[in-house]
Amino acid sequence: MAKEFSYKGKTLEELKKMDLKELSKLLLSRERRSLKRGLAKQQKIFLKEFESYGSGKRKKPLRTHCRNLIVLPNMVGSQIHIHSGKEFVPVFIEPEMIGHRFGEFAFTRKKVTHSAPGIGATKSTSSIAVK
Repeated sequence: MAKEFSYKGKTLEELKKMDLKELSKLLLSRERRSLKRGLAKQQKIFLKEFESYGSGKRKKPLRTHCRNLIVLPNMVGSQIHIHSGKEFVPVFIEPEMIGHRFGEFAFTRKKVTHSAPGIGATKSTSSIAVK
């Protein structure tokens, strides 16, 4: 049996019906304060594009550089490409992501993987013959 999603006692359908002021009362203090100050121009542009994306006018997934935008309930179920500084990372928005910021899901740093040491890097590589 699948567990029913709830955010602070509210179901996803109830969260989608709320306006931004009601929703901000449920969020953590940092997110609540940023919504209270108002959205930046880029964030407003993105939300306007997202509304047209939801209605089916857009074919491609949305791409954004707004890493500080808060995931809202109406975004659940969509795929958004978030810029990581080098490339756009595809992120599928799930209900558990509500209240978090986009930047938390598109990492800016990758794990460093080293290959074998180069010639001359250690004493053992001096015995390797170069062709």
